[in-house]
Amino acid sequence: MSNNKKVTIYDLAKALNYSPSTISRALNNHKSISKKSIKKIQKKAEELGYRPNALAASLRKNSSKTIGILISKINRPFQASLITGIEKEARKANYNVIITQSDDNYENEVNNAKALYDAQVGGLIVSLGIETKDTSHFDEYIKQNIPVVFVDRVPEHFNSYHVVIDNYAAGYNATEHLINQGCKRIAHFTGPQHINVYRKRKKGYIDALRNHNIIPEEELVFIMNTLSAEEGKKATKKLLKSSQPPDGIFCANDTTALSAILYAKKSGINIPDELAIIGFNDDPISRIVEPSLSTISHPALKMGEISAKRILNHDQNKVDTSISEITILNTKVIIRDSSNRIKLNDKTED
Repeated sequence: MSNNKKVTIYDLAKALNYSPSTISRALNNHKSISKKSIKKIQKKAEELGYRPNALAASLRKNSSKTIGILISKINRPFQASLITGIEKEARKANYNVIITQSDDNYENEVNNAKALYDAQVGGLIVSLGIETKDTSHFDEYIKQNIPVVFVDRVPEHFNSYHVVIDNYAAGYNATEHLINQGCKRIAHFTGPQHINVYRKRKKGYIDALRNHNIIPEEELVFIMNTLSAEEGKKATKKLLKSSQPPDGIFCANDTTALSAILYAKKSGINIPDELAIIGFNDDPISRIVEPSLSTISHPALKMGEISAKRILNHDQNKVDTSISEITILNTKVIIRDSSNRIKLNDKTED
């Protein structure tokens, strides 16, 4: 047996020509198995270096269990709601959770993934860090039949369970909302394009412009490193100083949208009449800033619940690495004062 592969009851079953259930019962000294067979099976287990996985056993017995959570930043409202959804479902099933954050740093993510693996979590829920391009640090989970659910920021070429929103439709709808409010020159603040959520939102933005006979302009698209408030302020400053400033901005998160509002107000720009702004995520502060921020709903709580349920319902026999199971949730445009030029009543658009 390979030294870098854990010996399982399936390996023992193959070696001894027994069923996995017989192996399992023998290893637990079940009275339905003869003493002779128990001795034979336990001897082979010792020879092959079999070690019982207490956590896997607990999953089968529906007793105490652990789910690992690996996210980018715990202090973001989206991530906090995601964790709440996971914990809600975990608690119902008497699961425990271990929460780690990468702080959007790739090395931190790799180390956290290893730490959670060493802690023998029974499943892992991940939202990738913004620096992550290589996801090989999750390979060992799949090899050892530990389910991995990727949420929101998901890898393109890693077959596993994915829970995402329709980012393309969200980007399209946000941009079309600004167009419907009379905007003709719309800027876009986005994140690194190797991250699928930002790339798809940008694609939706571009297609919405083209479908309304507006030519996309490269100088109106700002690709940011982390979509921080400082980056949003810097981009807004540059736009407002240009010879042809925009009359609308679609931001891929609420943080940059809020910084755009604050800088524009400080510069004497009337929002939304001179500059309409829409963000993304519906962070709590979007409701209390003045003017209140139009945004895109992001069902983080539901995404967390679905992710946890996928771990709970995982077939312990095998992780199917040939396919990706993708759950796609819809979003809505939430219209508030920052983009409400035609003075619609506050509402949510599908």
